[in-house]
Amino acid sequence: MQFRQQALAKLQSPEELDLPVRFARPQGWLVLSVTVIAMAAASVWAVTGSVTSTVSAPAILTHGEGSYVLQSPVAGQVTSVVAEQGQRLPADAPVLKVRTSQGESVVRTVAAGRITALAATIGQIIRTGANVAAVEKVAEPDDPLYATVYVPAENAAAIPADAAVDLTVSSVPTQEYGVLHGHVKSVDRSAQSAQQIAAFLGDSQLGEQFTRKGRPVAVLVRLDRSSRTKSGYRWSSRNGPPFRLTSMTMASGSIRLADQRPVDWLLP
Repeated sequence: MQFRQQALAKLQSPEELDLPVRFARPQGWLVLSVTVIAMAAASVWAVTGSVTSTVSAPAILTHGEGSYVLQSPVAGQVTSVVAEQGQRLPADAPVLKVRTSQGESVVRTVAAGRITALAATIGQIIRTGANVAAVEKVAEPDDPLYATVYVPAENAAAIPADAAVDLTVSSVPTQEYGVLHGHVKSVDRSAQSAQQIAAFLGDSQLGEQFTRKGRPVAVLVRLDRSSRTKSGYRWSSRNGPPFRLTSMTMASGSIRLADQRPVDWLLP
């Protein structure tokens, strides 16, 4: 009976206009204010803020002009190996001698450089076009080193000019001496094949290694110089390693890409 009376009373005054209305508790206003402020701050950050990203890729330390593979112009038997590995030679310098059916012939360097590998030995029979040596194009002992980073082709367009690069060098303990600093000097316009990379580095195995996941784009990195380090280059540690760097040393490069606004991710 009591419930019935309450129901009849409610029907008589369905709007309950005589009762005060509570819009929100103080705690609710606080939550709403915080939410509005957070959304406003996020909107401002999305338009004015920036997000930094990097791309990591395998790299190798070289001199700027790379290397070339010296091939024998004749077929015959190697009678003498004149050059030594590590030796620096001018252009047209003798590397080895080959006895042919027409007499003795001399295989000479095409351009000045340093012999990084010798593939011919005395007594070996070679054919025309055989690879006999790898020569790095360096004329002076103090020619600076560069790093070539082989970046996936889809990331190359996002690399800005003079972008900062950190290089983890395989021969240098990172925890003790840190990373090597540099800046992007140039970015190739097209992806490179294994044959192109091998021709530049003078090593077919490296060509295959750098194209294992597809044809990359070569990014040439200028190493930052420093007069206070033994290597002559700037490191994340104060002094860097207590020895000089050599070319054809493997590394891993981390290149800073162009900063992006978060709002750009929402735009088509």
